[in-house]
Amino acid sequence: MKIAVVGTGGVGGYFGGRLAAAGNAVTFVARGAHLEAIQRNGLTIRSSRGDLHLENIHAVESVRKIEAVDLILIAVKLWDTEDVAQALRPMAEEGTAVLSLQNGVEKDEVLRRILPTESILGGVCYISASIVSPGVVGHHGAIQRIAFGEYSGQESARTQTILEACRNAVIDADISLNIERLIWEKFVFLVGLSGTTTSMRQTIGSIRQNPRTRSLLLDLMREVVDLGRSRGVDLSEDYAADRLDFCDSLPASMTSSMHADLERGNRLELPWLSGGVVRLGKGHDVRTPLNRAVSDILEPFVLGSPQRI
Repeated sequence: MKIAVVGTGGVGGYFGGRLAAAGNAVTFVARGAHLEAIQRNGLTIRSSRGDLHLENIHAVESVRKIEAVDLILIAVKLWDTEDVAQALRPMAEEGTAVLSLQNGVEKDEVLRRILPTESILGGVCYISASIVSPGVVGHHGAIQRIAFGEYSGQESARTQTILEACRNAVIDADISLNIERLIWEKFVFLVGLSGTTTSMRQTIGSIRQNPRTRSLLLDLMREVVDLGRSRGVDLSEDYAADRLDFCDSLPASMTSSMHADLERGNRLELPWLSGGVVRLGKGHDVRTPLNRAVSDILEPFVLGSPQRI
């Protein structure tokens, strides 16, 4: 396949690198020192699933420098989604498939406002990966999975082609016939994990073993379940409890990417996580007081570490 990866951070760098190593023609969109290192030395992936070093990588600094491709993987931070979609519009109108691996439940709604609806595939990924130094992506743990599907709930030739490409690249992948529910299922967990670990500056191990913080984690996720069900998403009433059980299975040292961004003084995706729950809740008459509290606590850090006065 001819593939473009827009956002060559941990997620885009890892999955794009695996696809390139399997023989697909991959164009990477990156920026700054990371782009310069990839253009000069290639892309390195360090992973328990096998290290890679890819030389002669086609890496560019702008979406507008992507040539004709079959598939575009979007892996930028959520605040860049609209700008990226505007730049991708000519390719999408020509029939290129667009698959976002971003967080949140609003990403594809943003894409639909700009791109042809039929170009958009729903998708979700499960991985912990980050840029450890310019040109080097680290995969933390063993999980590396993508699920995607047509919003129509039908399989298609393009989803089958993407599935084959992923499996040939030794990426755990599945086609989902209810991709919206899958996106919301991840959102329930992600809001709970990011909200607690970031607001408390703690790992999941510390949070789940304390009765009060454990209860907060559960109730944050319950608010998301209530919101999803109010929007017609097929989530069971007790799905938050299921995700709490899942949290008990995670390494005690695990945290969230938003917590890592806070520690580094970076911008946060808060407005699309707990903040998004609050905003969407208002539109569906769903109370979200705990996610509002998390959002309010972290608001001073949304644009990065505030200047001390």
